[in-house]
Amino acid sequence: MYYIPYMYPAHYPYYVQAPMYHFGRQFVQSDFSNQLNQWNRVDNMRYSNVDTNIPTKDYGPQPFVININDATKTNNTFRTALWTGSQFQVTLMSLDVGEDIGLEMHADVDQFLRVEQGQGNVRMGNTKNNVTFEENVYDDSAIIIPAGTWHNLINTGTIPLKLYSIYAPPNHPFGTVHPTKRDAMAAEEGNA
Repeated sequence: MYYIPYMYPAHYPYYVQAPMYHFGRQFVQSDFSNQLNQWNRVDNMRYSNVDTNIPTKDYGPQPFVININDATKTNNTFRTALWTGSQFQVTLMSLDVGEDIGLEMHADVDQFLRVEQGQGNVRMGNTKNNVTFEENVYDDSAIIIPAGTWHNLINTGTIPLKLYSIYAPPNHPFGTVHPTKRDAMAAEEGNA
């Protein structure tokens, strides 16, 4: 149920494509009480324009809806799995100033990265010693990394680089949380 207090101009009620005026808050009536709705519950209504503190955990493989921009920007860990299913995985990442993901390659995993905050430099290539593709990335940049491609992303800005990554198929175990790059490297060495 949406609440829109004043939608049409009083003297032109028969517009084919009526202008929409959104004065005040729109609310969404919530009649389910699962854990996804708990952090933003106000009198059984979820307001669409209220800032929220999004719990960071792996919600897969259950159906899930989130404001990915807010979740990405509030994440302060190097890597956190947000949703892991059987076919793909979403992780949130935060790179400190000057930090990089590290030159890596996923043999059987396609990857999509989207930058939500900050700026960086992405490098890709067919071999570890021949990384010839280089591009600067900023807010709203999308990076597509085909399986078998060596790649690295470096934060070249003055604030943390916030991004999310989609792996297909999943690349990290369910519930992965790496607070720092050092933790991520230790976990990868432990799995090798």
